[in-house]
Amino acid sequence: MRKKTFEISGKTIWLSSLFLGVLISVPKIAEHHFNPYEALVNSLLTFLFSLFVWYYNIMTLPAYSSRDVASGFSFVRLFKSLALGIAVMLFLAWFQQLLLSHLDFGPTMLMVEIRGILINLTFYMFLHLLYQSYHNQQVSIELERTKTDNLGAQYELLKQQVNPHFLFNSLNTLKYMVESHDEHAVDFILKLSDFYRFTLENRKQDLIRLSEELEILNAYVFLLKARFEDGIDLSIRVEPEQYPTLIPPFTLQLLVENCIKHNTVSLDRPLQISLSSEGDFIVVENGLQPKRTPEPSMGLGLENINQRYVHLLNKEIEIHRNEHSFQVKLPLIHEYPHH
Repeated sequence: MRKKTFEISGKTIWLSSLFLGVLISVPKIAEHHFNPYEALVNSLLTFLFSLFVWYYNIMTLPAYSSRDVASGFSFVRLFKSLALGIAVMLFLAWFQQLLLSHLDFGPTMLMVEIRGILINLTFYMFLHLLYQSYHNQQVSIELERTKTDNLGAQYELLKQQVNPHFLFNSLNTLKYMVESHDEHAVDFILKLSDFYRFTLENRKQDLIRLSEELEILNAYVFLLKARFEDGIDLSIRVEPEQYPTLIPPFTLQLLVENCIKHNTVSLDRPLQISLSSEGDFIVVENGLQPKRTPEPSMGLGLENINQRYVHLLNKEIEIHRNEHSFQVKLPLIHEYPHH
């Protein structure tokens, strides 16, 4: 989360300090024997101390970050502020004694110290309320931004899941199989039904089991093989202990679809795609067989997958490419009963 700086306008600080200084002089003005010089000194000291309290407490506030949201009220900062404020007010009381030597230093110092503590407490509490309000506002903004990003990712995912070209090609393949009395036509219809049933059931889920995702992928690859026959060679080597791990739905299907979109698929040059587990990753790799006329690409498929991993796991997918292959590594997502 990007850090932001909490700020209060200089006008607010200076005007509030000036107002407090004038307010302190009101009792002096109301006295029968009004002493303008004494009232001015009291107002000036209060004004200077108020400025000090404002700027010190603002400077000691931590920069906003996600870790500070739940930190709450800081008694440590309050005690430090009070201790330093007492010391500063003691110095100001001594300075006041130099300017107003006719006053009794003992009662004057006590009155000034109590005034300083009250000012410090009031400003600290007010600043704390403003700071917490700022925190809440920033959290709300981040939540709204995350919600917007998530909705955008889900919308893009939905558009890619219900791919009109894939549906059109599947229906054309089915038409050809029915007309040619292909014995696998019924299996094709069942797999097509399974695939779109998976789509309807899981499109609103954030995560599903890897075993369920492999079922979706198998149904999808069956439909592809009915169209490309042996032009696609998919090998799956995933350790059984990885099946209970979690994955964003249709991630593997989108990656296989991405392979077909950017590579030549033919019986003469079958497209080799491998799916395997490697440490804390699921790895999808394909050989590079670029099409003579590449399809336009905006990189939305991979970006969609990456956004979902960042949102759910705060991790990014890894993409590796060389002269012969293209590889995408998906971080494994484990489910913990206590988390």
